Amino acid sequence: MQFKRRNFIKKSVASAAGLAAGAMFPADLLGLDHDLTRIKEIVVKPVQRPAPKESIKFSVIGINHSHINGMVSALIKGGGQLVSVYAKEEDLLRGFTRAFQNVKIAKSEEEILEDESIRLVASAAIPVERAPLGIRVMKAGKDFMADKPGIVTLEQMKEVRKVQKETKRIYSIMYSERLGVPAAVHAGELIRAGEIGKVVQTIGLGPHRMTPASRPAWFFDPGKAGGILCDIGSHQSDQFLFYTNSKQAELSYSQTGNFNLPKYPEYQDFGDMLVRSDHATGHIRIDWFTPGGLATWGDGRTFILGTDGYIEMRKYIDIAGRQGGNHLFLVNQKETRYFDCREVYLPYGEQLVSDVVNRTETAMSQEHCFLATELALIAQKNAHKVGA
Repeated sequence: MQFKRRNFIKKSVASAAGLAAGAMFPADLLGLDHDLTRIKEIVVKPVQRPAPKESIKFSVIGINHSHINGMVSALIKGGGQLVSVYAKEEDLLRGFTRAFQNVKIAKSEEEILEDESIRLVASAAIPVERAPLGIRVMKAGKDFMADKPGIVTLEQMKEVRKVQKETKRIYSIMYSERLGVPAAVHAGELIRAGEIGKVVQTIGLGPHRMTPASRPAWFFDPGKAGGILCDIGSHQSDQFLFYTNSKQAELSYSQTGNFNLPKYPEYQDFGDMLVRSDHATGHIRIDWFTPGGLATWGDGRTFILGTDGYIEMRKYIDIAGRQGGNHLFLVNQKETRYFDCREVYLPYGEQLVSDVVNRTETAMSQEHCFLATELALIAQKNAHKVGA
C-alpha cells in the first residue's frame, strides 16, 4: 500500500510539472499558430448609408401594445411617411400623438382603408384582432404589418393564408427580437459569411419581467393574447428558421405552465418547445420570471451552434459584464471574438418599404413569416400542461 501511495504521488507531481512546463512553451511548439487565450474585441462601426430609395405613405390602426412605436419608427427610417392613425382608446391616442406629432387622427378604420394613397397599414391592436384586421386591409388592396403575435389561432392562420394568396398582398409580422435587435442582425451576417460553418442548432431563451399591475385585462386572457408560445414563442421560431436557413420545420414537443400567477388560472408564465427541420433543431424556452434585481426587462440570450463554431448573443444585458446590450460572442476554429453590435444597421423597415413598392420579398419571405407563427400556434395548441 505504501509503495502504491509513493508511486501515485510521484506520478501526480510529474503530471503537474508537465502541465506547468507546457504552459511555458510557445504556441507554435504545441501545433498552434495563434494565441487562443486572447479575445479579439470588435466594435462594429456604423456604415454611412444613402437615404432609402423608395417611399410609401402608411397609416396605423390599433395601438394597444407599445411595440407600435418601434414599428412606426422602423418604417419612417426606411422611407415611410406616416399619414394617419385610428384607435378607439383616447388615452392610447394621446401617447401615440405625443410620439408622432404630425400624424392625423382618423375618424374611423374605413377612412384609412378607403384612402387610395395609403399603401400599408401597421397594427399593434389586441392580438386576437390583428388577423381579422389584416384580412380587411389586404382585401382593401393594401399591405399589412403586424406586431407579433400576428395571428393567434390556426383557424385565423388558414383564413389569412387564403386571403393573402388571393390578393397577393404582403402580410408581414415584425419579429422584433431578431428584426429589431442589432446583435441579432449581425449574427445573421456572420453566419452568411461562413464564420461558424453550417448551423445545426439554435437555443433561444426569452425571459420577460412580469408586472401585472401595468398590464391590461386582455393580456391575461389566452383567447385574446394567444398564450405564451403563440406570443413570445413566435419570436424564437422565427430565429430558428432564419439562422438555420430552414424552409420547412415541425414541432417535436411543447409544454406550458402557470407557476406563479394563481389569480389568472388560464394564463401561462412558462413555456418551452423543441422544433426541427431536416437539417437542424431548435430549443426554445420562454418565461415571465425576470427578477426585480435585473437592470432590464429580460436577459434574452440566443445560442447558435455551427459545425465550425458557435455564437452567443446577450441581447439586452451582459450581467456583471460589459455595459449596455447587443453583445455577441463568436468562437470558431481560428479565434474567439467579441462584437459590440450597438451601431449595426437594422434593415427591416427599409426592406419592407421596398417590398411594398417593388412586390419583392427582401424583408422576409411570406412563407417564412407564416411558418414561424404556425410553428408557435401548433406548439401552443399541443402543449402539455406542467406546474401547479
